Amino acid sequence: MEITYASPSSRDLLRSSPTASGSAMPVRSVKIIPLQHPDTTSYGSPGGLGNSPSSFRSNSLFSGVRGKIKRMTFIDWIEVLLPCCRWIRTYRWREYFQIDLMAGTTVGVMLVPQAMSYAKLAGLDPIYGLYSGFVPIFIYAIFGSSRQLAIGPVALVSLLVSNVLSKIADSSDALYTELAILLALMVGILECIMGLLRLGWLIRFISHSVISGFTTASAFVIGLSQAKYFLGYEIDRSSEIVPIIKSIISGANQFSWPPFVMGCMILAIIQTMKFLGKSRKHLKFLRAMGPLTAVVLGTTFVKIYHPPSITLVGDIPQGIPSFSIPKSFQYAKSLIPTALLITGVAILESVGIAKALAAKNGYELDSNQEVLPISLAHSFQHTQQQCALAAIVISAVISLVDYEEAIFLWRVDKKDFLLWTITTTTTLFLGIEIGVLIGVGVSLAFVIHESANPHIAVLGRLPGTTVYRNVEQYPEAYTYNGIVIVRIDAPIYFANISYIKDRLREYEVVIDKSARRGPDVERIYYVILEMAPVTYIDSSAVQALKDLHLEYKSRDIQIAISNPNREVLLTLSKSGVVELIGKEWYFVRVHDAVQVCLQHVQSITESPKASDPSHDGKSSFFQRILKQRAEDSLVSELESGNNTNNPSDPTHEDPRLEPLLS
Repeated sequence: MEITYASPSSRDLLRSSPTASGSAMPVRSVKIIPLQHPDTTSYGSPGGLGNSPSSFRSNSLFSGVRGKIKRMTFIDWIEVLLPCCRWIRTYRWREYFQIDLMAGTTVGVMLVPQAMSYAKLAGLDPIYGLYSGFVPIFIYAIFGSSRQLAIGPVALVSLLVSNVLSKIADSSDALYTELAILLALMVGILECIMGLLRLGWLIRFISHSVISGFTTASAFVIGLSQAKYFLGYEIDRSSEIVPIIKSIISGANQFSWPPFVMGCMILAIIQTMKFLGKSRKHLKFLRAMGPLTAVVLGTTFVKIYHPPSITLVGDIPQGIPSFSIPKSFQYAKSLIPTALLITGVAILESVGIAKALAAKNGYELDSNQEVLPISLAHSFQHTQQQCALAAIVISAVISLVDYEEAIFLWRVDKKDFLLWTITTTTTLFLGIEIGVLIGVGVSLAFVIHESANPHIAVLGRLPGTTVYRNVEQYPEAYTYNGIVIVRIDAPIYFANISYIKDRLREYEVVIDKSARRGPDVERIYYVILEMAPVTYIDSSAVQALKDLHLEYKSRDIQIAISNPNREVLLTLSKSGVVELIGKEWYFVRVHDAVQVCLQHVQSITESPKASDPSHDGKSSFFQRILKQRAEDSLVSELESGNNTNNPSDPTHEDPRLEPLLS
């Protein structure tokens, strides 16, 4: 609904602006939409906790959750607890079973040698890789909601396990295996807690640039750690690249040709099969068959020729291990940092892949619900010829070197490229834990900097419209003398209010004379704050607005606020800012605020002219009436969208065709 009036404070202007004949100066009426101010008494008892917008938002959230729970049926509860029931009820056996059988066989063929390789990377016996590859898949199939995700051991987590446990015990000791099981249990418990408390949103603070840089650096460390199976001699175990390279160079006199040639040949076979599987659709099966082919070929060669310089894994135990509880709980405290790191990396990687697969295949996936089944699967996880297993690991980590991401970040966002570079470098030279901590720390520093220094834009009016946009983005937009329109593109709170106040002071002092229209005044009389993007305002910002209002008032400057959302307006109202500034200075649209402010500025410039008798005689009374009617007609057409003139027509640049000024 639109109402027409001169302005809420036009009566004061009329009284204070007499013409030469002693009558009030005529003020053109403008159309503005009245802003509905909230009733603060409806949000709870005075002084009570229910008064705050945040508590109102929380109550709305909890009431929505309660309503959802009440509407849930017994079948809904079963599907929440056992998501597998959801897809079993709608499973099309004739259409899906054959394809799923082929997919399951492919995963199994690929998983067996790969799981054994990752177990060796973690410093464990290969049998633990088979355990960790077998159990989690069945657990996730029951409790998980992704239809394509396969849970199992990964190179990155295996490296983290090896890195921390090798500092406590030797990989040949029974204590090492027990600590690996304890670490897996701790990771599972942490992930279960995150799933039950729905804390999956915490993982969002780990930037994709950090993960990409971390995995790229880890790929180099993992690949070099497997070099001992190619070179034929032991190298130091470390998560830093410098000690590994030094160890490789210092042991060069022990180099052995047979494992090097065998490893390179197997690696070439795996990479060739992977390339053919990716490049030719009818050869997709070769990609999954690569690791198993490598193991079969390597084992066959050793069985036939028995080369003494090529080491073997040895016999692998059969059957399922007996149930036991870890006894080395005294080491749990020292394992907490690594458990937290593995938890973050594992959830971020698994949930990220699951959400990407869900989007690709057209179904919804709740990231918080995914945390719990992933945690249950990970509780049972982590823990042939050796050079064949090493070749499988190296082949897998080659794809982790994300140089394409680095090129993309350099082209799109230099700040994210810097973050990627910092994470990669620190992980390579300072170790995995320090690298991740520095990467996450720098990422959070960037977030805090962006939050404390929000984007603020000066708005101008697009010619021929009532639309106001950033003057830097739209150079054709023009502003009005005596008025500055500022849009704050962020929540306003204690960390950024000082920056916002400084910028507002700058806009008051630095006046851009280009593309300005309206009355000829030399300074700013009105500051319009466009608050549509402001989703939240805290008590510190409220107090700062009060101080800013008093500061402006001392310099005869008025604040006008445009389009605040419900919660922001409620906060301003309950804190007294609405009454302090004046309800008449709150508007639905920027255009409404500009009309009223411009009318006031125009009255300031016309007051001196009103004292000159000759000025009144320049145009007759009837001419002014006709001119006013034509002007109001143009305003109505333009604001209702019925203006038939071509916006690109150069006549729109004529101020007489604008709806605010004659």
